[in-house]
Amino acid sequence: MPPSISAPAPATTPHIRTKLPGPIARQIIAADERLMSPSYTRSYPLVAKRGRGIVIEDVDGNEFFDFSAGIAVTSTGHCHPEVVAAVQQQAGELLHMSGTDFYYPQLTQLAARLSQIAPMPGPHRIHYGNSGAEAVEAALKLARYHTKRQYIIAFHGAFHGRTMGALSLTSSKAQQRRRFGPLVPGVVHVPYPNLYRRPAGTEPGQYARDTARYIEDWVFRTEVPPEECAAIIVEAFQGEGGYLPAPPAFLQELRRICDKYGILLIIDEVQSGMGRTGKWWAIEHSGVAPDMITVAKGIASGLPLSALITRAEIMDWAPGSHASTFGGNPVAIAAALATIDIIEREAMPNAMEVGEHILARIYDWPQRLPLVGDVRGRGLMIGIELVADKHTKAPAGEQRDHVVELAFERGVLFLGCGSNTLRLSPPLIVTKQQADIALDVLEECILNVGSGKSQRPSWGDEVGAD
Repeated sequence: MPPSISAPAPATTPHIRTKLPGPIARQIIAADERLMSPSYTRSYPLVAKRGRGIVIEDVDGNEFFDFSAGIAVTSTGHCHPEVVAAVQQQAGELLHMSGTDFYYPQLTQLAARLSQIAPMPGPHRIHYGNSGAEAVEAALKLARYHTKRQYIIAFHGAFHGRTMGALSLTSSKAQQRRRFGPLVPGVVHVPYPNLYRRPAGTEPGQYARDTARYIEDWVFRTEVPPEECAAIIVEAFQGEGGYLPAPPAFLQELRRICDKYGILLIIDEVQSGMGRTGKWWAIEHSGVAPDMITVAKGIASGLPLSALITRAEIMDWAPGSHASTFGGNPVAIAAALATIDIIEREAMPNAMEVGEHILARIYDWPQRLPLVGDVRGRGLMIGIELVADKHTKAPAGEQRDHVVELAFERGVLFLGCGSNTLRLSPPLIVTKQQADIALDVLEECILNVGSGKSQRPSWGDEVGAD
């Protein structure tokens, strides 16, 4: 009998035992400031020690509800017993031999499972890496190799990673690109649809189609010859750009354009995939079949693994064209196989059910809470956009950061995305009761910040809150 959804979580509510950060956490943060790269961003001084289910315990014994899931990674919760057992068993048999030069049975076992759930018709081929950025790098190289074309179209607000090729596709924050140029040439960025901020009086479906048609009506006439465009890469649910679900009409129009000009459609599912939106892939909400998808984050419940899944005829590069020493590590694959079992059996249906519960709970927040401009999402990928003025929709970025900090002090871990959006991305095993506790905290924090009476915590400058 598999463990129940709530079995891994030992705490029924957050429990803060010390002033934050606690004394042990302060020592570790001080050492971190001396020894670690200053390029890391930390929104609050959490020093994690252990995790179970949706609960994270810090080094001082404080227990938090994790509504970030390690940035949408721990899909089955922290240390799900089935994942831990699979990792322990595989670690006792073989840790590494490099699947790029030798063979593992695990490589094809996971590839077969991924092929079964892929959002486009088969047959498929799979390339393994260790991170979302590596999957995107592989997609970028393969698109150019297969098509013999140079240009790639990406979108404003996109985040595809920080390695040089992936960074060239990223258009999320200027700091991510500052002083790294010149980047990979041949990348053109175009607008991504934002229904909340569309021009007044425009119909949503037409706005979505027109946003996609900008590529055909403008870019192909002025910047990029369509016969030289290798691929369009897009997030079906934009993550770091503000938790923006792409309208189906937009994705359908992209598919039409790609088919017309022989362009590959690459869907980045690194954050939105593996059941987070209530389906295996966010693209499935649109009915569109991509040519490639990039997968990482939730695929292995916290172990480093990524995959590029393509239609088989596309992955036609010769031996030596691309590989990764650690890609497809057998321990990570063992975690992934267990993760897929859990997601398929219970976590994905739960994501849809609890996600609907959360959206029903917060749907009227734009009417009730002064700071909330919009709520949006699918499954357990939910964004709450904060604005300083409901009429002008002026972004409330500082207030968003303040809400995140207050929630941390009350024992719930949220993160921001975009300039002014709160993201809700808990493990897919979260219960309705746990969600209600977190939403109570979040609503209280938004009201406190909106009142103007709450002060930001003194530790904000100490940890370099972003």
